[in-house]
Amino acid sequence: MLNFIDYEKSNIEELPKKIFEKTFEHYKQNQIYKSIIDEMILFIKENININEIDYISGGERRDWFFSNVIANLLNKPHITIFKDLSAIVNDSNFEEKFGKSKVKNSKVLHIADLITEASSYLRSWIPAIEGLGAQIVWSTVVVDRMQGGKQKLENKNIKSFSIINIDESLFKVALDINMINENQFEMLKNFYENPDRTMKNFLIEHPEFLENALASDEKTARKS
Repeated sequence: MLNFIDYEKSNIEELPKKIFEKTFEHYKQNQIYKSIIDEMILFIKENININEIDYISGGERRDWFFSNVIANLLNKPHITIFKDLSAIVNDSNFEEKFGKSKVKNSKVLHIADLITEASSYLRSWIPAIEGLGAQIVWSTVVVDRMQGGKQKLENKNIKSFSIINIDESLFKVALDINMINENQFEMLKNFYENPDRTMKNFLIEHPEFLENALASDEKTARKS
């Protein structure tokens, strides 16, 4: 899907529609994906007054896996946000483009795959929506990694909702049902409490990790 988006970005104006068509086809064919989308829609309806939502937005790129289909199923127009803070506004069927002036003074629900420290929100998504004269009032994500992002959004007067919170209680459940062992539990718990220190210690104890990463595929080596 990411490769598809990168390939289709040569025609930015038609990109939102093409992504919607691709994800909606997936929604009809893949039961796991469909169940996640349906669960998110149910969750949104339980926590937010749908009638108050004027637009649904999603940011480049992974947010679009969720925001486009949900906007269609909730019959809400969609704002496609790019990392350069530009945006394209479509109706819920992605057939018609709206003038950006129409978004002014609107209340927006932003949908994303996950939230960690909310850096993408603060750097791109919030400024892009504010640049349209609108406001992100709510955020809904599949996963909150519980690394402070929720609080940062709430400091911006954005109500933050997540279906799953990844914290020590989740790790304990995984341990209890034998999905992870005690050593893995301790590593996950330590990473949750202090990710920088945990990863520093890991690299000191496993210097071959970076060597193997650098010898891996080009994408992994670049990140390393």
